[in-house]
Amino acid sequence: MTAELQSADIHLIQRILPHRYPFLLVDKVVDIDGISSARGIKNVTMNEPHFQGHFPGTPIMPGVTIVEAMAQTAGVMLGVALDMVDRDLLIYFMNIDKCKFRRKVIPGDVLEMKVEILRGKAGGKIFKFKGLATVEGETAAEAEFTAMVDIQKD
Repeated sequence: MTAELQSADIHLIQRILPHRYPFLLVDKVVDIDGISSARGIKNVTMNEPHFQGHFPGTPIMPGVTIVEAMAQTAGVMLGVALDMVDRDLLIYFMNIDKCKFRRKVIPGDVLEMKVEILRGKAGGKIFKFKGLATVEGETAAEAEFTAMVDIQKD
């Protein structure tokens, strides 16, 4: 018997991640399978501030924000799976490896970020993930990244 997959809407995401506009880059996270894997959804819109300068007349989502969206998806996955809601969770990048960009992401696209854990366990502070970002099934970006979890003390 398999456990029921979980999800996080924008309200739950904001109770897990400290990010806010303009740097909250995931709208919902679905198919959360413990700390094993999850899928994040980002609706890309022209209203995002980076499109003013990247690039005028040809708006393209910066690659670093795609990688950040994958990392935020992983953070929400950990927050849900490890019961870190309302815990003042901070997650810091430690390393980004094997990062490749394959397709432009533009306003109107729906970016899907699939993340899976490569290393780490409940109670630990260091986690390594593999992320794949796609638009309509086409690979936009992929990366492996390591992050440290830090819960702020009261």
